[in-house]
Order: sequence, then structure tokens, then C-alpha cells
Amino acid sequence: MPLPRSLFCRDAPQDHDLTVTGGKWPAGLTGELVISAPHPDTFDAPHPFFGEGMMYRLSLAAGSHGAAPGTFAWRQSTIASPSARLRAARPDVFTATMVGVQSPFGPVNAANTAPVPWGDRLFATWDAGRPTEVDPLTFAYLGEVGHRSQWINLEVGPQPVLPRVMSTAHPVIDPDRNVMWTVNHSWGSLHVVRWDGEGPIERWPIAGASIPQSVHTISQTRDWLIVADCAYKVEPQVLSGGSRTQPANPSGPVHLIRKADLDRTPPGHDVPCQMFELAPETNHYYATYDDTDGIAILFEHTENADIAMTQKAGDIDALGRPCDPALRGLYGFPMAPDRTTYLVFDPDRGTTVHRAEQHDPERLWSRQLNAIDWSTEGRTAPTMHHTVHQGFRPEAITQEMLALYRDRVDPSLLPNGETPPLLVTSSMPDLAVIGSWELGQDDFPSSPIFVPRDPGADANKSRYSGSDPGGHDGWVVLPVMNDGGFRVEVYDASAIGAGPVATASKPGMIVPFALHAAWMPRAVSTAGDGHSRLSFSDELERVGELPGDLADVARQVADDLRHGVPLGT
Repeated sequence: MPLPRSLFCRDAPQDHDLTVTGGKWPAGLTGELVISAPHPDTFDAPHPFFGEGMMYRLSLAAGSHGAAPGTFAWRQSTIASPSARLRAARPDVFTATMVGVQSPFGPVNAANTAPVPWGDRLFATWDAGRPTEVDPLTFAYLGEVGHRSQWINLEVGPQPVLPRVMSTAHPVIDPDRNVMWTVNHSWGSLHVVRWDGEGPIERWPIAGASIPQSVHTISQTRDWLIVADCAYKVEPQVLSGGSRTQPANPSGPVHLIRKADLDRTPPGHDVPCQMFELAPETNHYYATYDDTDGIAILFEHTENADIAMTQKAGDIDALGRPCDPALRGLYGFPMAPDRTTYLVFDPDRGTTVHRAEQHDPERLWSRQLNAIDWSTEGRTAPTMHHTVHQGFRPEAITQEMLALYRDRVDPSLLPNGETPPLLVTSSMPDLAVIGSWELGQDDFPSSPIFVPRDPGADANKSRYSGSDPGGHDGWVVLPVMNDGGFRVEVYDASAIGAGPVATASKPGMIVPFALHAAWMPRAVSTAGDGHSRLSFSDELERVGELPGDLADVARQVADDLRHGVPLGT
């Protein structure tokens, strides 16, 4: 059966109250599932990754946040950022391209990829924009991180009020320093960025570092930051509408940067790094926080996948069938089975130890996303890693992709037909599959989250930790897209193979394509928490470069933001 055709449904998202339609909802399941997504009204663009950002939130405790007793509040909203407001005011001057949405104001910061909690605060991120803070309760836009003048702006085309900041969708929060670490890169150079939660950012150039493609992730141990080149390639001709001529790089550099070197170096001055080469290509990777015995990193490789390529009119799929117009914009799925590795780096000796690998060409294809215990204790000693695999999906692979990757694809590994989606639990650090659950062939499982049992019960542990951290003691909550209706499944994290213990849904409810998810212990308003935040009014120093009518629009948007005027008013 095919992928859901409702993935790119353009119907306006709505609030819903879900009910338990299967099993029994666990009594101790609490907190909030938050999901980043592109707004579906932009799904006619060349790439759904560039749609303006929105947030979904599912409250895991019944009867909260306005839901009726016994039901679960599903709430959503567009992020009313300067980008979204300018586009709503003058949609005629915005153009969707394969490198984002462009305008005379500058490029849109989509802020649609990953929710990043920091205590009670919540940020939405994107690889080509600054982290954007939203109110976790109301979804109100609160501000972007750091004034544009503090970042390196990639000046390709005009950007008088909306800068292009090449960053990462996955910043990390340092539990020891209580700061956000992220990156800023431009034309191959790499800078590390530190932000303490308000005011200016601090930025260091990394000596000898190279970013041939992009940066999607930054990871950390107690003493080190890890930045790897990621497999998202944009060739120069693509900027002007041309086609790709080369596949993503089959390998890339991994940079290890000592936090102590950043601490003792004034911002703006070079900091050294240790560099290693990694293959196959990757996008997501996660370091174990404890680096006593080396820098241990789990890499989820994206071998022979191409998320920078999308389906377009006239494309033919891997089985020689015309691609369904309903899936236009779908990114390229993997043409190789999933590979996950666990490597330990020794920066002093310059060595790498290959500790474990997971590679199952029969079952594990098209890894989507994962559920991790993100508490400090869980990252210090992880016990389980939960992943979603979409299965082999020939309709998500085009003949154009196969031709581009023909020298790297092994046809003997390609299954004869579709294989089903799976939710998989792997033990850490040996990556042995210890549990799996097969979903329907017509399902599209999205980003799962891990919810610890009894969070906050132990005052000696960090706030996001359960009493027995690591990823085994709690629940995996999985959103599932399907043309027959959206549902949320709950699994016992230690017994994924037993299937869902509960399911919540609402008849006829459709949720389109979404990206990463995260768990928060609660959703409270942070708009008045005392933190100073950047105002869009502070970034209009170049507004005079705009034609008069557009300059007036920019000033009006700044005024609306200053006075809390809702988007679309």
C-alpha cells in the first residue's frame, strides 16, 4: 500500500481533543509532546522543508489545557515571526525556491524543523536561520537568538531586514554551563556559537575546520563539542533553479572542539579542533555525555539518501511508475539499508575505535527519527535507543536519484517491493535490536519521543530525568500519519515488541507532514519570565534599502510585534 497521500494535505491545521481508542492510557504518563512542522499552506513549494514554521502540542495528561475530561488537548499555531508576518502582508514579493523562500526583505527563517526545550523555554530551529523562541503555552513568537550583526550572514541576494544565517536545526543545551551551543557557518568556514539565554551571542572561528556541505547537528560531551559535515548538498547552479549534478558526499569531516579552549579564548579568536573523516554520510549523531573513556558517538548514517532532492512534475519512481502528484515535494528516501554505528574517538591519539554497528538489509530501511532520554543522566549513561524506520519505499525514490547515485547503489540490496515501517529498540552501546513493532504499510510514523517514568521524583536528579534514566524506564510516544486518520500510540519503552499499550485519536483527524518532536515536563507561559529578548525593531537599521512601500510594511510588522498584535489582524 502507498505512503499516505494526506502527507501534503493543505487543509488548515485545527485544534482537537483526542480520546483513547485502544488500550489503557498509562496513569503516570505526563508532560507535553511538542512537534515542529512546516505550515501546510506552503506545500506547493519545491521543498516542504521550507514552509513557514508552526508548532503542534499534545498534552499527555487528560483534561488539561482546555480539553474535556478524559480527552487530550491537541493544540497548534503558526509561529508569528517577522518572516511569517512580512510574507502574510506582502505574499506577492515572496518566491519559493529549492534553497528557501526569497523576498526583497531577505530569506524566510522557516523555524520549522526541531523543538528545543531549555527548562520551561522552547525554541524552534532551522538550518538556515537563527533559533526562534516561542511561548510553549500560547505559541506566541518571543524573539530570535542574537542580533543579526553578531552572526555571519550569508549574503546571497538582498536581505535588508531578514538575514540568512547558516546554523543548525539541533543546538544543544549544556547542563553544566546552562548555555546553548550552536554553530554559524559560511562558505565552508565553521564558527561555534554560545548563548547564555539573553543578550548577545559569543562566536569563535574554528581553526582548520571545513564544512563542505552543511551542518544539521551539534552534539556534546561534558568536555567536548562535536560538529560533523552533514549530507545536504546545494550546488551553485541550484541557487538559480538548476538541477543537481553530483550526489551528496559519501564522507565528511567530524570536528572535536574542547569546551575549555572556548572558555579561555576571547570570542572572535581562533580555537583549535581535532578533525576526523567519517563515512558513510550522516545527518544525526548523538554523543554520550560521559567522556571519561573517550568521546563516544552514535551516528545515524544517511547512506545514499538525498533530502535535498524532491519529487517534481514528470518524475518516475524506482519501479518505473509516474510519481503521484499528491507526493510532489517529497524528499528522496534512502537507496541503501540503514546503517548505525557507535564510534569512540581519542582526540589525543587521533584514533577511532569502531565499537558497534547495526545494519539489517532485510528489515531496516529509511530511518526516520528517534526517541532518546534527553536528561543529563540519560545522556551520561544511555541504555536504549528507539528509532522509527519507514521501510523500503520505492515510490519515494525517483529515477533521477538512482541515476545520480548509480555508482554507489548496490541493486542486490534493494528489496523486491515495499517493506513495512518499524518502531525499533536497540540496546546501548552494542546496538543490538532487542525489540521491534511492525506498523501498517499505509502508515507514516513520525518523530517519536521518550517520556520518563515519574519525572522529577528524585530531587538529586535533573529536571527531565525519571528515577531510572537511560531510555528503558518510561514510554515511547509515537505520532502516526495515515489517510484514514491520525493517531498517537504509546509503548512501554522496555517492551516495544509487545505493541502499543494505548492509542489516542479522533475520527477524521488528519495531520500532514511534520518533522522533529520533543518532550517537555509541562507547558507554561514564558512571555513574562524576566528574560530580555531581541526585538525586530532593533534590526531595521537597513530598512532604507527597501522600496518605500516595503519599508513601510517592515516598520508596521515591527510595530505589530511590539504591541502584540496577532498575525493576520
